[in-house]
This record gives sequence, structure tokens and C-alpha cells, in this order.
Amino acid sequence: MLTIIVFKEFSIFQTLIVDGNVSVVDHYENPRNVGSLDKNSKSVGTGLVGAPACGDVMKLQIQVDEDGKISDAKFKTFGCGSAIASSSLATEWVKGKSIEDALKIKNTDLARELCLPPVKLHCSSELKQDY
Repeated sequence: MLTIIVFKEFSIFQTLIVDGNVSVVDHYENPRNVGSLDKNSKSVGTGLVGAPACGDVMKLQIQVDEDGKISDAKFKTFGCGSAIASSSLATEWVKGKSIEDALKIKNTDLARELCLPPVKLHCSSELKQDY
């Protein structure tokens, strides 16, 4: 089954072709873990990255517990649907992992899970810079 999804963003139409996977749509329409953590907390780390090529800006925050595990993750993303979906999925995947294990998550893993087309791979690669 081939589904074509059109996102209207900033008066520009972008089309994502998703082959049997609505995960990107779900994470775009119902993003998980949107928000902020207390930036003054010693257990919170914050990454901020932008992509001049497409105008995406992402902030990813993690909270690490006494055992070195990521207990919470939040994001705020200004950008296309693929960037929002990638940020949402990344926060789900890092929760419960050690920082070492979270660093093993590759942007290609996120892109594969979301079935992002090659032209949208940069939307997930910005997250790798956040860690």
C-alpha cells in the first residue's frame, strides 16, 4: 500500500511518500514529549541545533537519574513534519537508556523507522548533533 501525505507548512507544500507506515504522520500530528525540562537542574542536559538549509531548529533535553539512565526527554522543534516526527521518536527511544546507549541511536535508524524519503534524511540527522 502506498500512501501520499501532503503537509502544508509555511505556505509550502511538502509531500512525503510513506509505504505502509503511518508512524511519521502519527508523530507529526501527535508528537510525544513536547516541552521543556528545568534547564537549571543539574540532572538536565540541553542540546540545540539548527539547519540553515531548511530552517529547522531543534531543542532536545534529557534528564538523567542517579543510575545514569535517561529518565525523561523533551523537545521543541520548529521545522517540517519530518523534523517534528524525528524529534518525537528520538525522545521515546532515549528514555530508559544510558547516555552511552542513547548515543548509539543513529539518524538513519530514526529515518528508517519513520520511512523518511532520502530528501528528508537531513531532518533526522540534526538530532545526532544534539547529543
